[in-house]
Amino acid sequence: MGNDRPSASILVRARNDEKLVARTLEAIFAQETQLGYEVVVCDDGSGDRTREIAAGFPVRFVERPEGPYKPGRTLNRLVREAKGDIVVFNNSDAVPLDAHWLDELTKPLLEDRRVFSFANQLPRADAKALVRKDSLRAFGDGKVQATWRFFFSLASSATWRKNLLDVPFDERIQYSEDVEWAWRNSRPGRDPVKIAYCPAARVEHSHNYTLRELAKRFCGEGAADRAIFGDRPSLVRELAGAARETLRDWAYLAARPRDWPEMPSAPVRRLVQRVSHWAGTRRK
Repeated sequence: MGNDRPSASILVRARNDEKLVARTLEAIFAQETQLGYEVVVCDDGSGDRTREIAAGFPVRFVERPEGPYKPGRTLNRLVREAKGDIVVFNNSDAVPLDAHWLDELTKPLLEDRRVFSFANQLPRADAKALVRKDSLRAFGDGKVQATWRFFFSLASSATWRKNLLDVPFDERIQYSEDVEWAWRNSRPGRDPVKIAYCPAARVEHSHNYTLRELAKRFCGEGAADRAIFGDRPSLVRELAGAARETLRDWAYLAARPRDWPEMPSAPVRRLVQRVSHWAGTRRK
């Protein structure tokens, strides 16, 4: 790798995050690292003060492409505009929790150029109990996610810029564009990319989605799962999955009396998720 330290471009996608963007940028600029870096912000037409707040920091703005929003198009433009050897993606609502986040996230890259790393996402203080449970199950020490078919999140992640210039994001897909890229490029082949989970690279990132928002998200992810993996599960299989997850929810809540009010909503939440996912896999 040589003795020269690489540089990094931290790419921050933002939309209507006026309550969090200042905390995120403050944490990014407070990193204790030998890695030189720039911060690039892409504001996706925020209707609040997000852009104004971000402009108070020494950031460079890059505008997203004109026309209907496609995440791959925006990501590819940001990668092309980046000046660093390493590209770090960090959403404006993903707040680094200490001054070593950047070093922890990029550590695997300094050992191997064919790596795409992603951070540990911890729930916010206001996260609902089941949101906390899902977040800790998906991230945490990584033991649960290691048993899943595939898991990756771009919200706070890093790779060498060349990897993304050589193979850009798919600009047609509307959801799970990060998973699609990681899956496509980590399969056995000529030179696959290694996916590395970095539990010590910690950011605060979670959402208390409404049922309507859950339905939209899981329907979109279902459509993406069909496009990426060829998934087309039966409704019975999805309902069985909802039942299993509800039992885990109840076990989690039972040990936390203050969270018992969420007991009745658990099966509704899981039904919405699974039925919406099933509908997404049927969408043409």
